[in-house]
Amino acid sequence: MPVKLPPDTSRMLLCPMPGLVVSIAVSEGQEVKAGETLAVVEARKMENVLRAERDLTVGAIRAKPGESLAVDAVIMEFA
Repeated sequence: MPVKLPPDTSRMLLCPMPGLVVSIAVSEGQEVKAGETLAVVEARKMENVLRAERDLTVGAIRAKPGESLAVDAVIMEFA
């Protein structure tokens, strides 16, 4: 059988755990530097700040504040 490669998720911000999107700190088309806050997800009564790992440009925002997400749900995509 051919080996199935996992999908490339390097251009996406995925939800690390089930939780509620508290806020989205960027907008589509915005250039972001490494370490800047992208979004905040609340899980188990704790707020998890999701930060940019590298310099990037936000392409599309897929989640809205107040939305409940599952593990690995796409929050935003990068250009």
